[in-house]
Amino acid sequence: MAAPKRGRSASAQSKPGRALALILIAIVALTGGMFLSGHTTPRLGIDLAGGTSITLEAKADQGSAINKANMDTAVEIMNRRVNGLGVSEAEVQTQGDRNIIVNIPKGTNSKEARDQVGTTAKLYFRPVLAQDATGVAAATPSPSASGSSKASPSPSASKSGTGEKATSSSSPSASATSQGRAVTGALKADSTPSASASASGSPSPSASATGGTGTSASDAKLQAQYAALDCSKQAQRNKAGEGAKPTETTVGCGEFNGVWYKYLLGPAAVAGTEVKKAQAVFDTQTAAGWQVTMTFNSKGASKFADITGKLAQNTQPLNEFGIVLDGQVVSSPTVSSSITGGNAQISGSFTQEEAQSLANMLSYGALPLSFQEQSVTTVTAALGGEQLHAGLLAGAIGLALVVIYLVAYYRGLSIVAMASLLVSAILTYVIMALLGPAIGFALNLPAVCGAIVAIGITADSFIVYFERIRDEIREGRSLRPAVERAWPRARRTILVSDFVSFLAAAVLFIVTVGKVQGFAFTLGLTTVLDVVVVFFFTKPLMTLLARRKFFASGSKWSGLDPKSLGAKPPLRRTRRPAAPAHTKEA
Repeated sequence: MAAPKRGRSASAQSKPGRALALILIAIVALTGGMFLSGHTTPRLGIDLAGGTSITLEAKADQGSAINKANMDTAVEIMNRRVNGLGVSEAEVQTQGDRNIIVNIPKGTNSKEARDQVGTTAKLYFRPVLAQDATGVAAATPSPSASGSSKASPSPSASKSGTGEKATSSSSPSASATSQGRAVTGALKADSTPSASASASGSPSPSASATGGTGTSASDAKLQAQYAALDCSKQAQRNKAGEGAKPTETTVGCGEFNGVWYKYLLGPAAVAGTEVKKAQAVFDTQTAAGWQVTMTFNSKGASKFADITGKLAQNTQPLNEFGIVLDGQVVSSPTVSSSITGGNAQISGSFTQEEAQSLANMLSYGALPLSFQEQSVTTVTAALGGEQLHAGLLAGAIGLALVVIYLVAYYRGLSIVAMASLLVSAILTYVIMALLGPAIGFALNLPAVCGAIVAIGITADSFIVYFERIRDEIREGRSLRPAVERAWPRARRTILVSDFVSFLAAAVLFIVTVGKVQGFAFTLGLTTVLDVVVVFFFTKPLMTLLARRKFFASGSKWSGLDPKSLGAKPPLRRTRRPAAPAHTKEA
């Protein structure tokens, strides 16, 4: 019976080399990835590295009052937009009754954040009453229209499928059928200039039909506005459709393939608030590329099926509807049959970033108020640098005190503790450096505090294990069996302790925002790494050192001297001789 036990013990103790090799490979791989990515230092937060501060002023021009409830809702939506996963350390907070301050740390795409933070993301589906090309677009197209393109206004040009990518066609047909898209159904975008729009740009009387919407385009004022609209001029584009209500006929602009088009649009048939879900997807079946898929709620699906059914009965351009985002037409597909099922796509020459940006704004909903950018300033990190220096100094002093305590109390065992702390520090640093470009993690002062607190958490794990080993030695066991017997008991205690710390960090991360989330994220990360280091480094290293004479013999300087620990006589020496002696005498 004794031989199998020794065999199992030897087998269990032959594995520490594998665990140490595994964690060494992980460190080398992560460090190599850090250098290959070019991000060799963690991305710093706005309080340490500076950044951009944006001041926005609320405008009550959407029928909503400027009150605390609406301001708080706007802060929440903006925070979700710019903070994504919640660890990029962007700050959104109110200032006074009408202003919102957005602080974006250095290293974040501040231009994209500025484009998203105050955007109302008002999306409407409006019937097209008339359309006409008005001029060549500027060299740099508007960001909100860059996700779609349209062919030059020649009689032989047409768009194919639901995408806005131009293709040539010798004879465009008003009754074009679906291109086989499972989601978009019978949508087919066509860029042939409106048959009802005259050469001068004025809508003809035939454009007054709306496919059942009941909207008339014969109003003289609106006709004059449409005729005078030149969408190739930015000043006119910015004012096109300004102040128009969803229930009113309006004008709009859209840029497609380098050409600006003007539109006469009927009342909104479906609102963007009735979009249940929006996400960016890459179409692998066709050449459409990146698209934004939308799923409507039950009310929106019913409206969408109804309007597409009515538009399908008309001829061009009255069978088109404009997808209008913040007053700009981003797509104008034609309809050949009713689209049911509550699913649709916005497709075109989107890049991945453009598709994700649009889906992000639509998913997070429209702001209850509109906002005007008042100022954009650059924030310096002078004060934060001083605080970081003070924090790092405090952390260094604390670490030095921990090391002094370990050396004085545990002596030789302090080598294991300090090596484990070093491995934990390397893993933490490398992972933080990689998380900067990966998920936007920014190291701020609270995050530094979380890392300093982690020193104590990691040291606690070592102390628990060391004390369990000492307890076994006090019971009279030699070091090698003491190391193996102490591990199961220490392991349970370490896991419970780390679980409590991780749970606290997770709750803090969920219920807070901004800088406090940085502290919670760092605390949770270092807690997980503590488990990894203890299991894959500390325990295997202790198993290997137990085979060394310096530790196995119980040297006075090893920290495991049985005499100084008050050990009992060895258990096996007191039990083994008794039974065999009586057996031989018998």
